[in-house]
Amino acid sequence: MPGKLYVLTTPIGNLKDITLRAIEILKSVDFLVVEDTRVTLKLLNHLGLKKPMFSYFRHSNPEKLDLILQKLQSGETAAIISDAGTPCISDPGEELVKACIEHGIKLEPIPGANAALSALVASGLNTTRFCFEGFLPMNKKNRTVRLRKLQQEERTIIFYEAPHKLISTLKDMQQTFGGERKICIARELTKIHEQFLRFCLAQAVEYFEHEQPKGEFVLVLEGAREIQDEKLSEADIIKEAQKLQKTGKSKTEIAKELAEKSTLSKREIYNLLHS
Repeated sequence: MPGKLYVLTTPIGNLKDITLRAIEILKSVDFLVVEDTRVTLKLLNHLGLKKPMFSYFRHSNPEKLDLILQKLQSGETAAIISDAGTPCISDPGEELVKACIEHGIKLEPIPGANAALSALVASGLNTTRFCFEGFLPMNKKNRTVRLRKLQQEERTIIFYEAPHKLISTLKDMQQTFGGERKICIARELTKIHEQFLRFCLAQAVEYFEHEQPKGEFVLVLEGAREIQDEKLSEADIIKEAQKLQKTGKSKTEIAKELAEKSTLSKREIYNLLHS
């Protein structure tokens, strides 16, 4: 009977953020699948545990994945953990998870600390609707293309960024979204030097041109502002309709277009134009 793989979340900085359930799982599994054995060893030493570890990272050879699958298929249990936070988010763990699903190996997620959500809830920006972008492409051209695709995104957008790329990323964001767009920059979350900086993009660029970025960053960017409900009045609708009629549009087409700018429905506007 196949074993089980636990997708286990570890602290993102403060080792006290490990959950009781996570500790129980770490004690019980036969082995661990980790990004960097040196990083995981610090956590195990903190908990007073010893476990066999298999390093598995983005450039691991296929034989490493096959070995892990063989052990799981033989009935052993394992936990995959990243250097910090939730595995499979911006790390290679998703490849192992997909392989386990394909081979009928049971998966069980063990939740815990998450940098993206920690930054979001303390950002002061809209938390109702948001999206996660993770790390942007390293290549400037590809990064610019990706940011342009997000210009009309109305949800709050969450990014991860390394210190050596922060300034260039902020400048690209300012150029793409405008200097007035709000951003919260969360640094070293849950660690001693945790910091939240809340700016507009222009201020963020100016700040980091004088302050060297240090630590790991989460960027929480305000979404494109939705069209405000400053809707057209009936008199405005008639004026707009007259302008549109001169372009050759039919009343049906005009009613559809103006309905998007008004609290009135397409049918109501169509009837208004015939009154």
